[in-house]
Amino acid sequence: MSKPLHIVILAAGEGTRMKSSRPKVLQTLAGRPMLTHLLDTAINLGPEKIHVVIGSGADLVKDTCQAYDVNWIEQEQRLGTGHAVMQAMPDIPGYATVLVLLGDHPLIPAAVLEEMTAGRQAPLAVLTMRLEDPSGYGRVLRDMYGSIQGIVEQRDATGAQRDIEEVNTGIIMAEASHLSKWLDRLNCDNARQEYYLTDIFSMAHEEGCEILGVIAPDPRDLQGANDRRQLAELENRCRQLAATSLMEAGVQLIDPARIDVRGSVNTGRDVCIDVNVVLEGQNTLGDGVSIGPGCVVKDCALAAGTSVHPHSVLEGVVTTGACDIGPFARLRPGTELSEGCRIGNFVEAKNAKLGEGSKASHLTYLGDSTVGKGVNFGAGTITCNYDGANKHQTIVGDDVFIGSNTALVAPVTVHTGATIGAGSTITKEAPEDALTVSRSRQVSIRNWKRPRKKDK
Repeated sequence: MSKPLHIVILAAGEGTRMKSSRPKVLQTLAGRPMLTHLLDTAINLGPEKIHVVIGSGADLVKDTCQAYDVNWIEQEQRLGTGHAVMQAMPDIPGYATVLVLLGDHPLIPAAVLEEMTAGRQAPLAVLTMRLEDPSGYGRVLRDMYGSIQGIVEQRDATGAQRDIEEVNTGIIMAEASHLSKWLDRLNCDNARQEYYLTDIFSMAHEEGCEILGVIAPDPRDLQGANDRRQLAELENRCRQLAATSLMEAGVQLIDPARIDVRGSVNTGRDVCIDVNVVLEGQNTLGDGVSIGPGCVVKDCALAAGTSVHPHSVLEGVVTTGACDIGPFARLRPGTELSEGCRIGNFVEAKNAKLGEGSKASHLTYLGDSTVGKGVNFGAGTITCNYDGANKHQTIVGDDVFIGSNTALVAPVTVHTGATIGAGSTITKEAPEDALTVSRSRQVSIRNWKRPRKKDK
């Protein structure tokens, strides 16, 4: 029977090189804080408990990640990685296995960690990687038989040791009973006067303990972010991973390098996404959905056959059948479109439900509205839903025709089959199958002269 797994995430760094008021682990990656990516991965490993060591901006970190069930541990003095792990050990039983992760390394695949933790037999294990340029990393020291003897930080490495290409990722696994013993023996006799977690490897080697070394298959997944440049590199890696995942699911990406996925996407068959599209939150794209260039789609469920044309912004939108949207449309939360709906250029909708075949082809605002089937909104139609204090509903029945430049002042109902004359302001019920017009009588004044500028 395997030992219970306790995960310790080191997240106390201030991240001064980010030049930010927010802690490093809260810097945004793919639309959400870095730390949340790692927490999701950690949860998937099925640990008994997750412990997060925090320091700089501790309250903000806890508030941001309050949805996660973790044990928060504050490191008041930040004296190195070894010291950080020491803070967590009193909350970890001696019979457990401890996995130490780094809060600013958010993209490590769960599969790599699963390989590392499988069986949990070795007293100590480390995740390593090979780099052509290992500058800045601790070097992994092996003997002539390939066994790990220790890890030396670059500041303390000799010239020959600095030529070693296998480096420490900072991710280790150890039996809690051994780890506690080794941590008690740590000292800060080094260039930075810190307690290095990596010093436990030489201790383990001296005791004859087996040290398991797991080499990561792709170093790009082990990247950290200490500054804005490195954060941008992580963002680029996120894009690559998301694009690959979509294409493996059968999505056609016009250019995989120009898509941003900041959440989850469920897709059907033959989905096509053009360049510079941003997908945020949780999106569902049915069979044959197409999204044109420059669109932002957030928390939407788009039914099969829906087309979103260039430079449209959709948030919280549901289509229950094939619809045509954009270009330059803005659909806000609560918008629900039925089969055959058409929302054209420069149309905005919010909390509006449109029945089958209804259309607003251009220059229209539909807010807090319930619209029937086969309705046509002329250009410049506005539902005046806000009276300065409260929002009100506009109800439009089936087969209504609303002429251009009409204002529907809510609360108001336009009944089935009604026609509204262009330029009308509707403040009362418009009856069924009747023409309703509300506008001033046209007057022409002859011999009228336009004002002219006075001579200087």
